[in-house]
Amino acid sequence: MKTISKLVLFVFMLCLCSIGVSQEETDQPEAQAYEPVFITMTITHWNDDPNTDFSDWLDTEKKFFQNVTSKNELILSSGVYTHYFTPDNSEVLLVNVYKTWADIEKSNEINQKLIEEAWPNEDERQAFFVKQENYYSRDHSDEIYQSMNFMIPESETDKSRIYYMRSNNLAMDGEGSPEKFKEYFEKITKKSQKLKGYYTHRHLWGSNSREMSEVFVFDSLADIEEFFEEEEGLVSSNWEDEKERSTFIKDMGKLFTGKHADYVYRSVPELMK
Repeated sequence: MKTISKLVLFVFMLCLCSIGVSQEETDQPEAQAYEPVFITMTITHWNDDPNTDFSDWLDTEKKFFQNVTSKNELILSSGVYTHYFTPDNSEVLLVNVYKTWADIEKSNEINQKLIEEAWPNEDERQAFFVKQENYYSRDHSDEIYQSMNFMIPESETDKSRIYYMRSNNLAMDGEGSPEKFKEYFEKITKKSQKLKGYYTHRHLWGSNSREMSEVFVFDSLADIEEFFEEEEGLVSSNWEDEKERSTFIKDMGKLFTGKHADYVYRSVPELMK
């Protein structure tokens, strides 16, 4: 693999993060620059003790959500997602979105104040959090991502949705063209009738500096397969010439190493902000 300077890599990542601004937006003199948000993702796991009682898990988490998460204005949005099709059926994803990096730290202070207000009695407070913690194992991992301007905001719903996440590894060798990804997003992804939402984010802090993920939101698992068929049809209609189509896909693919991982999660609508 060719090596590139940190400066070139930095410029490449900035370009990949910002090129989602549409041509219509760039033609407007007063168009505002895209401002990314910061996403914290904690991957925790269900407690594997067979004696653990999960019957009131949702009620417990709803109480915390209503008293703390929903009242913290620095948390722009939040969600809890459980395993549907992943290598580990014990996974539980806890996701929060913030406007700035600084808000992540400030949010913890606000949470603590809200916790003390909701549970002023120290013994009751301790009992609640012991109960909450017992639903999960002691093992977890934390990642922080920065959003990219390739997105289709999902509409609100009180029903559980399916979140298909594709984690890609960026090549980072300067060979790929981010403009190809933008063109694909505009011509294919945005035209889908099956997608209920679409988000992209890239690594900012965590275990894999190459990671760039896409999150596809659907109403049902069956919609994923239908989306792939729809996607194939849109690609064929936009690049009717087979050779031209093959060249475009190959050029876009140079952005990535070719290695990726697929995960499917299900949202908990009662815990969505």
